[in-house]
Amino acid sequence: MNLTNRNALVTGGSQGLGRAIVARFVEEGANVLFCARDGTALKQFENELRPGARKGQRILSQVCDVSATKDVEDLFRKADGELGDLHILVNNAGVYGPKGSSEEVPWEEWRRCIEINLYGTFLPCRHAITRFKKLGYGKIINLSGGGATNPLPNISAYAAAKAAVVRLTETLAEELRGLHVDVNAVAPGALNTRLLDEVLQAGPETVGVDFHTRALKQAREGGVPLELGANLCAYLASEASDGITGKLISAKWDPWPSLHIHKDELGASDIYTLRRIVPEDRGKNW
Repeated sequence: MNLTNRNALVTGGSQGLGRAIVARFVEEGANVLFCARDGTALKQFENELRPGARKGQRILSQVCDVSATKDVEDLFRKADGELGDLHILVNNAGVYGPKGSSEEVPWEEWRRCIEINLYGTFLPCRHAITRFKKLGYGKIINLSGGGATNPLPNISAYAAAKAAVVRLTETLAEELRGLHVDVNAVAPGALNTRLLDEVLQAGPETVGVDFHTRALKQAREGGVPLELGANLCAYLASEASDGITGKLISAKWDPWPSLHIHKDELGASDIYTLRRIVPEDRGKNW
């Protein structure tokens, strides 16, 4: 999964999974520009990474609100000026948003969650696509999560946004098919990050007893290692995965290290995609 001489932009890169992705990309030799909203955390992480960098390897950070048009324009302007040709975009920035029954959560918080998780994925994609088309190559990796494949009662904004991110991923993959630009979504699994802390702090009366109980078990037993999702992102960013596109891939459950062996079969099927289940799929003849 060598990423030497590849230039990557990672959003939400100062903590949690984003931090692990940045560290993995740097380890694999990529030049990386990563962003978040906390400038202090960004600079601290950048300084931590530099001693382990290879000669000539570029590690950069910039404050950016991925839902703000000007911030994203400035981010890509920095990528153009200091990295050169962009090869990889990882859209990791995201928030859980408001928790509670959908009719009661504050509307502005619900809307803001959609802005960060969905708009904040689409805006960077737009900028990256124009560059990838000119280059004739590119990789877009969108972080999805459990909200895309299962209902999440009391966390409706996050669930809606993440489902939309997967369908956006599939749609962009079709728009760019044949242009050597791969677009995929990653489900990293249940992670022990600040999002889990938010659920625990919200309590069962806000997020629901079942969801809170699962969160307690996850906190107690440990979640999916961050490195697993980071490794999958490195695979999808590498030459090894060229031609795999339009898929939602689970870091924990799918045999992703060998997916390139099945590339032709994947391209001709709806495996790892969101689809409607009809009666025949369940042995019914209605």
